[in-house]
Amino acid sequence: MTEQQGLKRRLKFIHVFILGLALLTPTTVFDTFGIASLATGGHVPLVYMFAMVAILFTVFSYVHMVKAFPSAGSAYTYVQRTFHPNLGFMVGWSALCDYLFLPMLYALAIKIYMAAYFPGVPAWLWVIIPIVVISVANLFNVKVAVSLSAVFVFAQILITIIFVALLIKGLASSSEMGSIFSLQPLFSANLTLTGVLAGVTILAYSYIGFDAISTLAEETINPTKTVPRVMIALALYIGITYTAVTYFMQVGYPDASVFIDPESAAAEIAPQIGGMLFASVFLVVIILCNISGGISAQLSISRLLYAMGRDNVIPRRIFAYVTPRSRVPIYNIIISGLVAMTAVFFDLVTAASFISFGAFTAFTFVNLSVIVFYYVRNKKRSLKETFMYLVSPLIGIGFLIIMWFSMDLRALILGICWNAAGFIFLLYITKMFKIPAPMFNFDEEEIPANENEGEEVLQA
Repeated sequence: MTEQQGLKRRLKFIHVFILGLALLTPTTVFDTFGIASLATGGHVPLVYMFAMVAILFTVFSYVHMVKAFPSAGSAYTYVQRTFHPNLGFMVGWSALCDYLFLPMLYALAIKIYMAAYFPGVPAWLWVIIPIVVISVANLFNVKVAVSLSAVFVFAQILITIIFVALLIKGLASSSEMGSIFSLQPLFSANLTLTGVLAGVTILAYSYIGFDAISTLAEETINPTKTVPRVMIALALYIGITYTAVTYFMQVGYPDASVFIDPESAAAEIAPQIGGMLFASVFLVVIILCNISGGISAQLSISRLLYAMGRDNVIPRRIFAYVTPRSRVPIYNIIISGLVAMTAVFFDLVTAASFISFGAFTAFTFVNLSVIVFYYVRNKKRSLKETFMYLVSPLIGIGFLIIMWFSMDLRALILGICWNAAGFIFLLYITKMFKIPAPMFNFDEEEIPANENEGEEVLQA
């Protein structure tokens, strides 16, 4: 099987949705509740609703661009086709520090939990073992990864339902039922704009990763319809679910100062509402969720490397190769697994810093791509189109500017260093800008037979 034969289209809406949900890891809501509650003054569900609205503007921009370019390259392809191959390369390089470090982030999260419960075991084992499991799962047919992710996603949904049910039971038995349905988590006298913006900066991380499913466009049936629907569905599902879950958590624990460690607030709540048995089950599910997220994250980075390898930005013989039987980019999976194993030298904060910088860079340029591709180049300027292709992405950029200014200084420094290395590599492959960076060859065989490029692609 050569790289020209490409990836096989086999994923339907439910497959892509499950992979996206696994990547976003719904139980992230438990990880961020404590610190978000402190930052927002006890208004986490309100801020989740605000964050959902904010991120939806960027989601819509991805929707527009995937309709125009249903390829595996995501933001990398959109920018190089809309602006210039060189800029597309730099955005793709920046996005690499998002995708490439995502599997590492899940492994580090597992290490934190397991090292605390089994201090006698070398901590590096809790990084190596999950990454091996994740990589082996992705070496099979892509539907195997979907099947594993489906099991883990079901476990996350089930444990979340039980968690909320136990919270409601505890609230009902210890107070008046009327207190369960309170406006306090949504509005109170100490609600401030500063607190809302601080909370949005924290909770926006819960949505990072939705864009990764656009890298599965070349393995998705009818991608210009399926992928956009999945993106919107994911953002709405996460936003609505997180709002509901944190509403009951906030009602039960309105003051985050009661927690010994706000970062592990859920771990303190679990034994209080369900005893040690439930707390143990809760821990197991959290581990499984991180493995599931790692599978989806590595699946996405392997497809982004495939797109860049096919463009010959990086060696095509290695990165654009797919196996004859399972038709997966096996070398990319192995390489990304080896990179993820360097997590033994990192901490969770450092890895998260890389991810935030890469994600916000990609988000910003995708919004700009919508404006240039649709509003400027294709002159889509009716009243409706002006809002869709100019106003909406500008609002998305506005929210991202807030997040940029709120970003940790270390994240900015690490991101700048990463991009500096990418710029040096760009100088090399373009012979000091004498030639443009290799460009994605968007030919007919990469567009589904039942999709038309042109007016249908340019419709919302």
